[in-house]
Amino acid sequence: MNEKILVGVDLGGTTIKMAFINYYGEIIEKWEIPTDKSGKAITTDIAKAIDTKLEEIGMDKSRLGGVGMGAPGPVNLESGLIYETPNLGWVNYPLRDHLELETGLPAVIDNDANIAALGEMWKGAGDGAKDLICVTLGTGVGGGLISNGEVIHGVNGAGGEIGHVTVVPEGGAQCGCGKTGCIETIASATGIVRIAKEKLQSSDQDSILKTIADLTSKDVFEAAEKGDSLAVEVIDYVTFQLGLVLANLSNGLNPEKIVIGGGVSKAGDLLISRVEQYFKRFAFPRVAKAASISVATLGNDAGVIGGAWLVKTKLLNK
Repeated sequence: MNEKILVGVDLGGTTIKMAFINYYGEIIEKWEIPTDKSGKAITTDIAKAIDTKLEEIGMDKSRLGGVGMGAPGPVNLESGLIYETPNLGWVNYPLRDHLELETGLPAVIDNDANIAALGEMWKGAGDGAKDLICVTLGTGVGGGLISNGEVIHGVNGAGGEIGHVTVVPEGGAQCGCGKTGCIETIASATGIVRIAKEKLQSSDQDSILKTIADLTSKDVFEAAEKGDSLAVEVIDYVTFQLGLVLANLSNGLNPEKIVIGGGVSKAGDLLISRVEQYFKRFAFPRVAKAASISVATLGNDAGVIGGAWLVKTKLLNK
């Protein structure tokens, strides 16, 4: 009997990434379609895209074992309900029910950062570790906490909101979540740029960064690599705060692996070595000894592979 093919879907603000993946986590086909910004046609678009791809490669639909999908916002894993995704106008939206109805396939839904964490655990930098912290440093800061192979969801789907750990209790920058002083306001690409601009305004130091009109976090890291003292100060502050957050989370979880992904992670060793230094300083010694910190390896494929893992473990291996 042929093994079932797993369908992974990763819903982003601009595109929906999709893939057919075999039982061993290897991608057979991957493609993407534009995201319907109104949110109304998303499940119909996914269903059509699956049928079109099946026809294109000459595969029968009976080969498919189900759909695992990641979506932004808190999710109820049991019911497949999305509590709230403001950008798509979803409030208490029964995503799983709609997806199953449109595709004719069983489906399982989780948060997009959680499925990326599962993807890295299964086939990426997590390397099969069942206790894992995955943090994504992009425009914001996302992440997932995995304990004994299971994502921690919490009582109302908001478990693993790493980006909203408070690091500046008083006088911190405003965060999109409504709080102030979240790690997202510091360790995200936008946070790094904000901190650099504030330093440039308040400092008389000479800096390469003063000559750059549209400053990016990449510029800050590149300047730090060249020994620019102001850029080094910014990166040191960012990695100090991130190392502190990861140490405190790890003291609760005692992970084997900490995986850092997202655009900011492309800074590589300059980021990782400094985060590691502060992590070891702040984590309980036994916790620090157990955990290794590395850059995520799956890139944009993490979400679809994590979605496939959900199909394999939640639908096919019941």
